[in-house]
Amino acid sequence: MTSRTRINETALTTAEKAFAMLTCEPAPLVFDARRIPGLPNSTLPLDELRTLLIYERHDSSTTDKLWQQLARHAREWGPAWVVGAIGLALPALTHLAARISHDDPRHADDVDSEVLAGFLEALRTADLKPPRLWLRMCWTAWRAGAAVVLADDGEELPLDFPVGSRSPRMPYGHPDLLLGRAAAAGLITAEAAELISMTRFGDAMIEQLAAERGVTPGSLRMRRRRAERTVAAAVTSGDLSNPMRSTIASEGKRAA
Repeated sequence: MTSRTRINETALTTAEKAFAMLTCEPAPLVFDARRIPGLPNSTLPLDELRTLLIYERHDSSTTDKLWQQLARHAREWGPAWVVGAIGLALPALTHLAARISHDDPRHADDVDSEVLAGFLEALRTADLKPPRLWLRMCWTAWRAGAAVVLADDGEELPLDFPVGSRSPRMPYGHPDLLLGRAAAAGLITAEAAELISMTRFGDAMIEQLAAERGVTPGSLRMRRRRAERTVAAAVTSGDLSNPMRSTIASEGKRAA
């Protein structure tokens, strides 16, 4: 797992402190898990619920129902539940932010802020209907954080990159950033980028996604294969080496 030691105060560390205050004795905020199949038949303090979610694996149905309820609480019951929902998501958001900024101090604070802002937007506005509500909320957070790097990573070479080579590793070792750049350039759709990310780098199964979308697994694999070939061709040609090249590729695609 990618991780980052946070020395300075960031949006995510501030959110963690707020969550700790919300869940401390003598009156921690509690969640009624009895309505969520797959969770304990009891009320749980939010910090205990978070520990449970970290160490126990739950199916997508349980996860969707949990986040439907948490989002409704945040929307209807006020700031405490906004802080609580964000606190439950913080392990995932911290991991996402670390993957995006890759220990780069130029981006870390801004990425943390944008990942949190993206998740907060999803918490307030996302369609709460299944399927894959949790993944959609995380995808919104990831896109917001990745935009920081995509807007800036072409401005200078990474410090450990030898001058003279044609282009840095694409894009600095993060497949998700590469997919985001390809989608931003219009080379593939955002849906195709999400499909590749979920099935290649996440834990989603093609068969399950196909059933949820009402298509055959074979047709979904074909869509993924076409998108992957497009991205591979763009990598080979250098079209995704930086935001400017991506923009040129996008303009060329529209002009063709």
